[in-house]
Amino acid sequence: MLNPITKNRNYILAYFAIWITIFLIHTFILNFFYDVDSMISIADAAVFNILFALLGLNLWYIIRFNLKETPNIFDLLFNHLIVAVLAIAAWITISYFTLVNIFPDDHSYRGFLNDSLPWRVITGIFYYLLFIMYYYVMLYYEDLQEKLKVEAQLQTLVNEAELSALKSQINPHFLFNSLNSISSLTITNPDKAQEMVIKLSDFLRYTLSHDKDEKASLREEFSNLQRYLDIEKIRFGHRLNFTTRIPDECKDFKIPNMILQPLIENAIKHGVYDSTEEVLVELSCKEKDEHIIIEISNEYDPDSVKKKGEGIGLKNIKKRLQIIYKRQDLFEISAEKLMFRAILKLPKN
Repeated sequence: MLNPITKNRNYILAYFAIWITIFLIHTFILNFFYDVDSMISIADAAVFNILFALLGLNLWYIIRFNLKETPNIFDLLFNHLIVAVLAIAAWITISYFTLVNIFPDDHSYRGFLNDSLPWRVITGIFYYLLFIMYYYVMLYYEDLQEKLKVEAQLQTLVNEAELSALKSQINPHFLFNSLNSISSLTITNPDKAQEMVIKLSDFLRYTLSHDKDEKASLREEFSNLQRYLDIEKIRFGHRLNFTTRIPDECKDFKIPNMILQPLIENAIKHGVYDSTEEVLVELSCKEKDEHIIIEISNEYDPDSVKKKGEGIGLKNIKKRLQIIYKRQDLFEISAEKLMFRAILKLPKN
């Protein structure tokens, strides 16, 4: 990680502004309170403050790469004590001899310089403490951001794995039923079996190619859904009557991929399986406020349906919507008289 001061242009400007302010205060104090000559005051303030400004920047690398991983608090304090002594001693020594060489004949200033060493050491300690406090705050912030980043990445991986698991629970159920039907058709109607294999192949190709995508347009989903229905119509014949009411403005809306197929599968399972008559399954879509409302309804005989609660397909849909949209109010089901309804309420944005 770069020095937190130098990696940002605004921080660099603020750093210079702070040291210019300190330089001006330093110059004013020497000239006004100690009657030090103006030029000497400027030189004194410039040398001491420029050197510590440079020293302060380099303290970051000592803390970041040498002291950060020190496990023991006493070792850390001892190491900081050594670094502080060496840094302040080097600062005072270099500044002192630089100024003595600049003003070699001014004995009164040299005497003042010798007398001022104690408070300069105290100032150096104060500066050192300010620097390390700031750097440790930045290190803590860096570690916190890294942890949040890792947690976000892990959560994304968990969500993706959970979505994949939910999808894997939906697909095999349909696949096994289709293969069983194909097996039967190879004996009774080989042409239908061949047609069903082709439809199933197209359906699975779409499913696999979109497995990593979170969303697809309603137009794409309906096109794939039609392949699924073609397969089911081969199985159920005239008993399955599927109709749609999808206006053009809904077709480009993005929805979670493979979200409609388990709803249609559920409608067929509870409406068509046990029926000898034609059963209507309808898919409709409309815009309402900031949402797209997708409704799948099917006729059913309440006496022939075992009341065992929601199937795994419906639970998976609720879970998928919760993961993707971070909301729990986007899916509802209702059973009114002879009509079962599953309603998706998906936000436009």
